[in-house]
Amino acid sequence: MSDDKKADSAPKKKGGLIKKLVMFAVLPLVLIGGGIGAGVFAAGKGLVGGGDKAKTHRHVDPNAPKLVLKEGEDAPIDLPETVKVDPEVYKSSYYTVEQPFTSNLSDTEGFLQLGIGVSTYYDAKVIDHLKDSEMPVRSAVLEVLAQQTADKLNTPEGKLALRRQLKGVINGVLREREGFGGIDDVYFTSFIIQ
Repeated sequence: MSDDKKADSAPKKKGGLIKKLVMFAVLPLVLIGGGIGAGVFAAGKGLVGGGDKAKTHRHVDPNAPKLVLKEGEDAPIDLPETVKVDPEVYKSSYYTVEQPFTSNLSDTEGFLQLGIGVSTYYDAKVIDHLKDSEMPVRSAVLEVLAQQTADKLNTPEGKLALRRQLKGVINGVLREREGFGGIDDVYFTSFIIQ
């Protein structure tokens, strides 16, 4: 009987050895190979990384505004709108909004009358977009002005904060309507609190 037990146990050891071999040698190789294959597939489709296919599928609108170099040549639009532009390299264009803005202040019976101008490092398309969207831009600016207080606007910090708010709201309207903001700064051409 002891020989029978040895004979019965011998095949079990071989089966266990084969399972262990598959489990610890072949299975990890299959998983690693599958992971590498999935990674290469995802990178090729542009799902991860910055592979060449991801760059070729990126849509660059040829009609989008372009940065203007100081020499007057168009710069490539590869720079996103959110990148800080070097004023030593790119030319600013300025535009003054013709009609002033008049709004009541939120904390007094007084009102604010404000003239503004804007600057952009992009070509004339940004100014054209601003002109085309004048009514929604005016509305958004008036909404911001109606939230202001006289005390805040009488300080340099308050005026700077208002300029930043106006830049943000104007760019927001332009992005929503035209797909691109491009306003670099807002300036006061007149500023009257009564």
